[in-house]
Amino acid sequence: MTVTPERATSRPAGMLWLDLTRRCQLECAHCYNSSGPAGDHGTMTLTDWRRVIDQAAQSGTRLVQLIGGEPTLHSDAPRIAEHALAAGCAVEVYSNLVHITPAWWEMLQRPGMSLATSYYSHDPARHSAMTGRPASHRHTRTNIIRAVELGVLLRVAIITTDGEGVEETRAELDGLGVTRTGVDRVRPYGRGAQGDEPDCSGLCGACGDGRASIGPDGTVSPCVFSTWMRTGNVHEATLVDILTGDAMALARATIKAAGPDDDDEDGGHVFVECAPDSECRPGPLSWCPPRT
Repeated sequence: MTVTPERATSRPAGMLWLDLTRRCQLECAHCYNSSGPAGDHGTMTLTDWRRVIDQAAQSGTRLVQLIGGEPTLHSDAPRIAEHALAAGCAVEVYSNLVHITPAWWEMLQRPGMSLATSYYSHDPARHSAMTGRPASHRHTRTNIIRAVELGVLLRVAIITTDGEGVEETRAELDGLGVTRTGVDRVRPYGRGAQGDEPDCSGLCGACGDGRASIGPDGTVSPCVFSTWMRTGNVHEATLVDILTGDAMALARATIKAAGPDDDDEDGGHVFVECAPDSECRPGPLSWCPPRT
């Protein structure tokens, strides 16, 4: 079936993933972009990120998520977050919560800021098997507790390969005081693809629909999972032109033609189409009229 841009429209994004870095303390088996200790911050400078945020805010973006890699390892991430707040955007930081500095805790308590993390199991061994670092469960759990104690707006995604132990993990998080919990499975991208070529079958179907991702090299894609579908680069064109251009429309049409994943759940980093019984995620803003 031939897919043409006319089959799907593109529009400025109300939400953007700012995919800051490929550097991370962990080398998670499921990592959608294969980040790790040897990763770098790419070619986007602080000036570049500020310019993109300004363009996004002027076109209607009201939520940005700082993600990676581990975004708190990027030395400019606090200034990027501050610039987004000043531009009128809410900011969610998606962290592995292995290490959060006092300065970051202070930042996360500011109005407009929120925090998200992945949690793989209540069982430390299962959690660490996913992250490749034995102490990661203890560090992440400790910082989840710290976020709750500080009143940081927090959501936690339970990421699973087989669904085992999800209810026990959810019960543990409930006991720790986490009130926003979702469940998602490992997506077939990056290390999670286990060598397979990427395609649209693992996407939620909403990618590029009022949202987009910008990578460390300036590449724009419909979402953080669909980075092979490059629709432009902010080093070469304005963000608005990319988001409303033919390449994004074609990518959106291709994703839509592949069909949504009907059993998709709103988990770690993805949006799903709004449903009456689903919580609006991520961050303090959402697409649902009752919440905006």
